This record gives sequence, C-alpha cells and structure tokens, in this order.
Amino acid sequence: MSQNNNHDVHNDDSSQIPSTRVSRLLRERQLRRATIDVSDSNTVLEIPDSDDFSDAGQSSVGVLEEEREKSPPFRQRLLVVANRLPVSAVRKGDDSWSLEVSAGGLVSALLGVKEFEARWIGWAGVNVQDEVGQKALTKALAEKNCVPVFLDEELVNQYYNGYCNNILWPLFHYLGLPHEDQLATTRSIHQIQFAAYRKANQMFADVVNQHYEEGDVVWCHDYHLMFVPKCLKEHNSDIKVGWFLHTPFPSSEIHRTLPSRSELLHAVLAADLVGFHTYDYARHFVSACTRILGLEGTPDGVEDQGRVTRVAAFPVGIDSERFFCALQAPQVKDHIKELETRFAGRKVMLGVDRLDMIKGIPQKILAFEKFLEENPDWHDKVVLLQIAVPTRNDVPEYQKLSSQVHEIVGRINGRFGSFTAVPIHHLDCSLEFNALCALYAVTDVTLITSLRDGMNLVSYEFVACQNSKKGVLILSEFAGAAQSLGAGALLVNPWNITEVAAAIGHALTMPAEEREKRYRHNFEHVTTHSAQQWAEFFVSELNDTVIEAQQRVRKVPPQLVFSDAISAYLQSKHRLLILGFNAAMTEPVDIPGGRGDQIKDMELKLHPDLKAPLMLLCSDPNTTIVVLSGSDRSVLDDNFGEYNMWLAAENGMFLRNTKGHWMSTMPELLNMDWVDSVKHVLEYFTERTPRSHFELRETSLVWNYKYSDAEFGRLQARDMLQHLWTGPISNAAVDVVQGSRTVEVRAIGVSKGAAIDRILGEIVHNKKAICGPIDYVLCLGHFMGKDEDIYTFFEPELLPRPTCAPRTSEKHTFPDGRSSSSSENSTINSWNVLDLKMENYFSCAVGRTCTSARYLLSSSDKVVNFLKELAAESFSHLSY
Repeated sequence: MSQNNNHDVHNDDSSQIPSTRVSRLLRERQLRRATIDVSDSNTVLEIPDSDDFSDAGQSSVGVLEEEREKSPPFRQRLLVVANRLPVSAVRKGDDSWSLEVSAGGLVSALLGVKEFEARWIGWAGVNVQDEVGQKALTKALAEKNCVPVFLDEELVNQYYNGYCNNILWPLFHYLGLPHEDQLATTRSIHQIQFAAYRKANQMFADVVNQHYEEGDVVWCHDYHLMFVPKCLKEHNSDIKVGWFLHTPFPSSEIHRTLPSRSELLHAVLAADLVGFHTYDYARHFVSACTRILGLEGTPDGVEDQGRVTRVAAFPVGIDSERFFCALQAPQVKDHIKELETRFAGRKVMLGVDRLDMIKGIPQKILAFEKFLEENPDWHDKVVLLQIAVPTRNDVPEYQKLSSQVHEIVGRINGRFGSFTAVPIHHLDCSLEFNALCALYAVTDVTLITSLRDGMNLVSYEFVACQNSKKGVLILSEFAGAAQSLGAGALLVNPWNITEVAAAIGHALTMPAEEREKRYRHNFEHVTTHSAQQWAEFFVSELNDTVIEAQQRVRKVPPQLVFSDAISAYLQSKHRLLILGFNAAMTEPVDIPGGRGDQIKDMELKLHPDLKAPLMLLCSDPNTTIVVLSGSDRSVLDDNFGEYNMWLAAENGMFLRNTKGHWMSTMPELLNMDWVDSVKHVLEYFTERTPRSHFELRETSLVWNYKYSDAEFGRLQARDMLQHLWTGPISNAAVDVVQGSRTVEVRAIGVSKGAAIDRILGEIVHNKKAICGPIDYVLCLGHFMGKDEDIYTFFEPELLPRPTCAPRTSEKHTFPDGRSSSSSENSTINSWNVLDLKMENYFSCAVGRTCTSARYLLSSSDKVVNFLKELAAESFSHLSY
C-alpha cells in the first residue's frame, strides 16, 4: 500500500519514458505544472483539442514534449459515478425542470482540475416514473454534464435508506449492525435490502456502460456503489475503474460481522485502484481481504490469482482559494464585524457538525460543561457556538439524539448562564457559505469531537479562514484529518471528557507564539494539499495502475484452448500425460462463507467427476499417465490404486508402476540426517499456531498454516524460517520451499523437474509402457515455484539431442526382487524416445498466473471439464 514502490517498465526508449510509478507520477506532475505556467502567461492553449504546446511554453516544457505526444489526450474524459448528482432538481411542469448546482467538496475538486472533462452519473434525488419527465430531466441535466440514474421509490427505500444507511453506514463507523426488534425478521430484511443494493448498483453500471467511450476513466464513489466496479468489469474488462471510500473502513473484526462481507470485498476488488482517506482505512481493507477472503496482501494492495488491485491512501483537501476569496467579499467583512461586536470580550469556540451519532456532539458539550465547572472564572469569558445541521429527522434514533443534545444544552445554560449571556448558542440549521466563512474567521478555538469520521473537512475550512486570528484546532484522534493536521492541532480522545476539557483550557490560554507555530503548520498543509490535487493524483495513479496491470497481463499465459490440446492429442501416436494431484485433481472443499473445511481439506480426495475420464484414458494403450505429487505413497494409493497408471509420490522420490509395485528413485547419497532437528522446530510452531499442522513425509516435512489467522501465520512462518536458517539447516544440504501458506523443507535438488528424468528412465526401461517415440506431452498441475522446472523440462527447444548419454544409472529394486537398473551400457534412455514438436507440448498451470507454463486453467473444475472432454474424444477416436 505504499506509494513509493518501483516497478520495472520495459520500454525501448528508456531514456525518455519514466520506468517506475514514482518517476512517471513526478513527470506527469511536472508536465501539469509546465502546462499551467503556459496558461497563466496568457499563451493561447486549446485545452480540448491541442496536441502540442505553444512556442512560448516549449521552453518550460523541454524534454517533456515527446513524452506528451505519447501520453493520453490532455482532456481525458472522467465519468464520476456517485449516489447523488451534484444538483438539486425541482419539477416545474410536465417537461420543465429547475436545477441548482451544489457546491460540495467533490464538485469543487473536479471543477478545479483542467486535465479532464468530468461527467457525472448518479441519482437526481427525485422519483420520476413518466417517460416525458425522464426525457426532460435528462436533457436539462445534460447541460450540466450530468446523467441521471432513475430509481423508483421502493428501490430507493430498500437500497439507500435500508442497506446503505441502516447497515453499511453504521458498520463502517463502528456502530455495528442494527438489532431488529424481532430477530426472526432480520434474515429476510437483510436479504431484501441486499438484493435491492445489488440491483441499484447494476442500474448505475448500466448507465455508465451506455455512456462509456474508449479511453474514459470511471471513478466510483463511496459505500453506496461497492458493486459497481464488478458490474463494469463483467461488461468490459478493459474499463479503467477506480473506487474511493469517503468514510472510514472498519477493522476486519467489525467487517466480518456483515452477512454479505465476502461479496462486497470481491466486488470492490474488481476495481483497478481502491482509495481511502488514510493509511489506517487502507490497512483495514487489506486486512479484511486477507482474513475473510484468504487473499494475499502485498505492498501495493491485494493479489488474487496474479491480479493485483492497488490499494492506497489519498487524503482529500479543500479549495482553499474559495475561502480566501470569500473573506475579501464586502458582505463577509460586514458579517465579521457584526460577530466581533456581538461577542466582544469573550473567546469564541465553534463546532460545526451534522446532527449525527458519530459526530460526538453530546461528548463535546459535556466536556465544555466540565471545563466550566473547573474554571468558574471563564463563565462569562467564553461562548460555544454549536451548529448542528439536521440530517435524518424522520429516524427515531436521530430524534432521540436531538432531544438529548437540547436537554444537555438547556441544563448547561441554566447552570452557567445569566439574563444577558449564555455559554452555549446551539443552532439546528445549516449556514450559507459566506456566513460560515465569517464565523470561522472570528473563532478562537474550533472543537471537533467526532467519534469516527472519514476525514472531516471542517478542520481544513477553519484553518483556511484563520490567517488573521491564528486560532487553535482541537481535533478528535478518530477523525481522518488527525493524520494530516495532527502536528498543529491538539489531538483528543472524545470519549475522555476530562482530556477534552483540559484541551479546551490549553487552547484558550495558549501563548501567541505557540498558536502561530501550530497554525502555520496546518495552514501550509491545507494550502498545498488541495481538493484539485487530490483528484489529479487519484486519476494519475489510476492511469498508472492500469499501465502496470497491462504489463503484468502481457506476462500471464493464455487460457488453455481445449480444442487445440485435444486435436493434437488425437493426431499423435504415443502420448505422455503428467498430471499433478494436489489442487489440480482434488475435490474442492467449500462451505458457505468461503471458510473452507480444514478436516476435509487435510484428506486429499480425487474429484469424483474424474474417476470415469481417467479410467477411459488409462485404457488407451498409446497413452501413458503419470500422477506426480508431493503427497506420500499412501495418499496416492488410496486415490489411484485401481488405475492403470504410474504414480510418483513425494515429488518423484517414490515411483509405482502400473502393476502396483513401489520403488525408490532417490539418489544413493541423499542425506536425511537433518529430519529430526527440523521436525522439532515444526512441532514447536505447530503447538503455538492455532489450526496449523505439519506433515512428516519420508523425504520432506511440510508445515501448513492455511487455516490459521493469515497475519499471525505469516509472522510465525517468518519466525520459523529464521529458526531453521540459523539452526538445524544452517549447514545441511536442504531447500526451504515456501508455498501459499506452507513451508516445506526437502533435500537439496529435490524437485519435480529433477525427478522427471529418473521417472522417464524407469518408464522407458519398462518396454511395455512406451512402444514408440513420444510425440505428445501434456504436463498439467498446481505446482509450487520450486517445482515449475517440470514445465521447462519438456520444452522442445531445450531438449538435448538423442545422442546424449543415458542419465538413469541408479539401481532400484521392486518388492518381487526384480532389478530395475538402467545399466550404463544401455542404449535406452529417457531422451531417445522423445520426438516432441513445439505444437504438441502443452504445459498448463492450474490456479497460478505467475508461472513458466505455456497455458492456464483457473481451477480444478476446469481440469475436470478438460479431462472429461479429452477422454470422450479419445474414446470416440478409439472406437472409430
């Protein structure tokens, strides 16, 4: 999740094109600044259509000219998808609408960015069912660069009021899921609301797809639209999609209580870039994906089957220039004078919040009461102005909160007020922009006591209006802004009334020099981290993330085309099928919720749908099948004992022929003295890592922590490796192989690729197994990176010439006493029966995208489908 990770970008013109994310982003920023300089110097610049800078600007652009010609169009189109459009619509007649554009932070951020043309897609906030009204509203909104999504009243009630506001919003703010009065209805209510949520998200995505043009960037906003990225990618996988959350994201322990937890996480991960206000929220999201979905967290984000969804923090800012300009307006200056006269001789404290449970208004007022109790001299010297903007007045919980606040305010004013003055002025209303700026300007202390807040830009707005007064900011440590303005603010825990009261006293008596230092720190941050820069940075990161993803995709092998592999199989004369067992032909173990079943998972079973296809393939005399696995002999015997095939256990160290006799193919000098000491280490960590286990095999030991807590398991694995490397294996000839939540210790040089030569030698020596040159090889499995040398083993261009010396001279004995040695004088070896052309070799990785195999299959279910089709065609071919 860091923003400084470098990735190589292969390009022939490396001197001109930046090769890392950081350098590309810096170069883009440099280009933007140069362009702005050109524009500010009154040089003519055609923003929508121009491909070149004017002559006056070329001196400041320099070497960036060539790169700019290769970059995306200057006015890239940005589709901003939000629950609500930034307009208020009022119907004036059947085909007439009145629109008023709002001035929210997101609107200001995107209007100030000249790099792209923003088009808004969202719900207009009105129920329009008739076709005439919809067409008229669509036409009116088009003039504002807005596109409506029409939702009926029932859907809005279930999707917005229900799932978004009653389930997701409380959960993301750590208030937990709602407790239904009748528990029996909870299940049905959640299912209905979740279905409405998905339906609404699909409707948003459908409108996006209707207006999408190649090259557009789609930016989805907030918890209302968590399914939109998935819906968009399912329609067009090439769409650039970003998703940004404007609220906190809870810890995984909170998120896991949500019944639809997995579906929402998977839907968001379909986006190319996922953004949050702070690193903490991003970390919680990655942790939820790791703990709930079992995916791997990386420094860049979350990886799933080789696809990386980038996760990063993008702290939003404000348009500070708008506040600077407002303070110079005559009406604002007049209002400032009125307020200064009204509160002359008293320190002004200010709170501006929505009337909401998470804003901590009762805690703020109670802390102020405690301050007045402990400081009687301040009773007539300070006033708290609390603006509480009403939100959901129709909801009982909000009505109760409003009554509670009014009761506390009345009690405090009764205790500490007089006929001429009261300590608290409480307003249940919103203020227009100019009045709010004037109020910020006369304030000495702003008090923000949010119990949980995504960012809270009131703190930024206050700082922007304080250039003359240098007021003090008291800020809750649970607000996202605390990570940006924490150095200049007084951070408090709003639940600790005593601490907040002490902070009020400190702020009111703070020396001017300290106020100046704190203010300057915050002012510099607010003015240099604007909303426009936030939007620019997010879109730049999104474009860059897509470029990196495309580079990764080019390295990912294609999916196996069944018809190609089967056609080559049928045209060949002698075939060799090497099939992995674990995770390739095993029965998938899934239970509701995606948690898996550890007991069943530990008992490897052949997929039941593969029994008949394997039996058919084994009946073909021109097809030799080898099942190659890391499991021990008993596991393979239990699953494949009845089949006429070769079995290779423990990465090929033990081989069973078609008659059921096992033999050892281990080199004679293989040293296994290290096993006991390694076993003690694995036992130690198994005892201390819940739900982990280890397997003691004849040639290796494997520690598995798949079902342990993901983060704790990784820490334990790291600690285990340190113990192994500095202890029992420090001087031993062993390899440590790290898989997906496994650690395997095996003798050095032991791998499936190294074993396949010995296995082929034994098969070739058994003259009944292969009667002619092998002209078709299928190598399919879910092999760890250490064992992927088996894929390159059969690459035709890497095969030695048939004249090379035999490589299988070890001597082995079957249980019946027969010798299986390949004598040094033998003219038969594993190479001189291979007549393999490139088009007849199919190496296929199952469930792994980072692989050296030629092709991919996504899961064991795909393997089942392929082998069933292969067996059916083979049987038909034999019958014919």
